Amino acid sequence: MTFSISSSLLPLLLLLFLFSSTDALTSPSDVSALQAFKATVKTNSIPPWSCLASWDFTVSDPCASPRRTHFTCGITCSSDSTRVTQLTLDPAGYTGRLTPLISGLTELLTLDLAENNFYGLIPSTISSLHSLKTLILRSNSFSGSLPDSLTRLNSLESIDISHNSLTGPLPKTMNSLSNLRQLDLSYNKLTGAIPKLPKNLIDLALKANTLSGPISKDTFTESTQLEIVELAENSFTGTLGAWFFLLESIQQVDLANNTLTGIEVLPPKFAGENNLVAVELGFNQIRGNAPASFAAYPRLSSLSMRYNMLHGVIPSEYERSKTLRRLYLDGNFLTGKPPARFVKPDAEVMGSLGNNCLRGCPGKAKMCAPSQKPFYICKQAYGGKPKS
Repeated sequence: MTFSISSSLLPLLLLLFLFSSTDALTSPSDVSALQAFKATVKTNSIPPWSCLASWDFTVSDPCASPRRTHFTCGITCSSDSTRVTQLTLDPAGYTGRLTPLISGLTELLTLDLAENNFYGLIPSTISSLHSLKTLILRSNSFSGSLPDSLTRLNSLESIDISHNSLTGPLPKTMNSLSNLRQLDLSYNKLTGAIPKLPKNLIDLALKANTLSGPISKDTFTESTQLEIVELAENSFTGTLGAWFFLLESIQQVDLANNTLTGIEVLPPKFAGENNLVAVELGFNQIRGNAPASFAAYPRLSSLSMRYNMLHGVIPSEYERSKTLRRLYLDGNFLTGKPPARFVKPDAEVMGSLGNNCLRGCPGKAKMCAPSQKPFYICKQAYGGKPKS
């Protein structure tokens, strides 16, 4: 049996198809959440060319296709066009608060409001975004503490709330974020100690806060996959234990500009197959000798302990290292002669040994700049004559 369609019905069918393709698709709860989100953004901060300017709920459904004139950017929807899965704004200078009603976007995978002027508290209702994997609020003006409820988002893999004005301590339950791989809270005003970290964390960045106290082994006990640790420009104190440099996956460490006074490094035989590549410990108050054991790490290419209070000679092990390509020991009280490998004209190692108490550091050698300390300062540092 065959069916034929009258030519007079074709235009009507075409209209029905077009209507159905643009009819309401998005979940009402998602639409309400998006409307509330836009309503808390100050109108005068929405440029006419921006993503939010194209959000017109009176003429178009957010997930309807094609998006030629409305909802042209800022959101991504599920394959069936019913749920909003990404809210990724352009850096247009939007100003406003993040509405607690954002919790209605329960299928959201990515929330990215980076490089705008959102301010106020991060709402605790964010804990309702159970599917959220990526949270990026970088370079805004959020204040207050990081809500404890955030740590209930077990799907989170990446958090970047750097360059804001967050205050107070980190939630004690940070380690409950079992899928978190990247955490960047740098350039805030966070205080207190670092709580126990998530077990699958790979990249930790907390630089330029006011975190304090000793760096505790308990903080890192479960973080066997941690590769990058950036804790520079804080107020950490005490001695950094040898355990730190033996973390199973550690590769890059930046602890510059703190108030550390000591460092323990295990004997060379424990370096083994350690993956440590770069260590930055400059601008602390570390006393004692430069640890020779650093040279035993088979992949270490960059070491900086500049502007501390190191005494004694530069370990000969540094000169014998086959991987070291960057060495900064300037601004200490190191004595003796500089290793020949570092001061020859064709030296392959860059850095500085300047502003120490070295003898015979060639003025033409790049590694010898700036010049050495005056003799009387070196004499005072050693309580008499500098040791040779």
